[in-house]
Amino acid sequence: MALAVVVGAGAGVGSVVFRWCIKTFTRLLSGHDDYSASPGASNPHVPWLGPYFVLLAPVIGGLLYGPLVNRFAKEARGHGVPEVMLAVAQRGGQISPKVAVVKTLASALCIGSGGSVGREGPIVQIGSALGSTLGRVTKAAEGRTKLLVACGAAGGIAATFNAPLAGVFFAMELILGTFSAEAFGATVLASVTASIIGRASFGDVAFLTLPAFHVDHLAQYAFFALLGIVAALVGMGFTRFLYLIEDACDWLWRGPEWLRPAVGGGLLGLVLLALPEMYGVGYPVLEKATGGGYAVGFLLLLLAGKMLATSLTIGIGGSGGVFAPSLFIGAMLGSAYGIGVHHLLPGTAGAAGAYALIGMGATFAGAARAPITAVVILFELTGEYSIILPLMLAIVLATATSHLLSRDTIYTLKLRRRGIDLEGPVPGAVIGTQHVGAVMEPLPSPLRATTALADAADLLSLSGHGALPVVTDTGEYVGVVTAQAVAEALAEQPEATPRTVEPLAAPPTAVTTEQPLAQALHALMSAAGTGVPVLDSERGGKLVGWLSHQSALRAVHATT
Repeated sequence: MALAVVVGAGAGVGSVVFRWCIKTFTRLLSGHDDYSASPGASNPHVPWLGPYFVLLAPVIGGLLYGPLVNRFAKEARGHGVPEVMLAVAQRGGQISPKVAVVKTLASALCIGSGGSVGREGPIVQIGSALGSTLGRVTKAAEGRTKLLVACGAAGGIAATFNAPLAGVFFAMELILGTFSAEAFGATVLASVTASIIGRASFGDVAFLTLPAFHVDHLAQYAFFALLGIVAALVGMGFTRFLYLIEDACDWLWRGPEWLRPAVGGGLLGLVLLALPEMYGVGYPVLEKATGGGYAVGFLLLLLAGKMLATSLTIGIGGSGGVFAPSLFIGAMLGSAYGIGVHHLLPGTAGAAGAYALIGMGATFAGAARAPITAVVILFELTGEYSIILPLMLAIVLATATSHLLSRDTIYTLKLRRRGIDLEGPVPGAVIGTQHVGAVMEPLPSPLRATTALADAADLLSLSGHGALPVVTDTGEYVGVVTAQAVAEALAEQPEATPRTVEPLAAPPTAVTTEQPLAQALHALMSAAGTGVPVLDSERGGKLVGWLSHQSALRAVHATT
């Protein structure tokens, strides 16, 4: 707990320094605190250039952060969160401490010079690097180091967005990928500590000023549901377009990597000259859109422009996040959708601003597949409980649509393109290349579903597995019954005790013969007994074997 507080304090201070750097570089390179609030204005430092200074700002920024990233921390390139996820999943939470410094300067220079990216990815990587460094200094165990990395991510999100709950759920849902009492307690401490520091520096206000939210008619829920599905498609489209542009930049560029951001900055400058609202993160534009300040045609132009500007910024080697661009794209989509629905059904559609808020959460959920984080952060931004029901409806539908149509999220796709599967084996690992069918044990004698509890207790005590498969009289697989479940049932009152094992049988996560061993280990580790049954999917899910920790270790021994 003490370490979580220290990491939270470090992430809070880091977020203050990072935001100060962004504002300083933005003022130096554009002459404004946030140029997207005054799109098309000239730079007071070079007034004779007029609005054409945006052609030079990304080039100058690229000349500064390109060599910095290439020389000191190449992992600081891009949007940052996938690297943290990889460090937790496969590298024991180890992140180089220099990433915090390089990421701070590189991302601040990128955003300050017009890079159309967000600040949440960098602050997650900065806070996580601090947590990892503290874990290394204190010689913490691997599990604790991973937790400190998550604490750094939670603290960074909490402080920079004044969203302590969102920081906690972001860390557990995306970074750790699991929920536990220990993880929740530690990330809450880090998040609260960072939020106190952030509020002392930035004030106790939301980082966005959004319109009030109201549901005026029950028919609006149908509109919100449809928006959730549309937003998922847009979020997935943004993901694909992002990596399509990155591939195109990789294919076109043949020079040194340190020079790539500067040369590519010329292309980004052309986009900023045509659409200056794309300069930097763009929160003022987002706020104006949610307030109904743009026509439908311009909203769609801003949506397409943000996709292009963000993808180009990342593709040329820029450093920044994709969370804020996802919110921006969702706000433009939602506002345009809301205006369209209002014109069609003015009596029931309600205000367009409500659809903008729903579009923000649903688009992020469709791209990142983090529904809890999406719900919580939009709730914290608005502070209105009335947003919860329609927000949950749209986000769940967006997440489900994304699950059905895509294997990866905007974060995991970056890793898979590099041949990394977060759920698969670490490259070079001893366990992972084998398939379950090659290492499984013979199937222990299954229990009949009609077996009495007392008889099942005797058989389980003799089996040595702590759990046994249960089948019907015709041999159909029902599930697995554990010794613990039988013991608890026998200890209950006689009238509440089932007479047979069938009500106690529950199917664990399915493990099949063709599954990679490293993937099956996730199911094995969460199993209540000492093993899990293996099914043959080609034979209609028939029981064919048993996978235990011992059989996995024997596979290791056989390859060494």
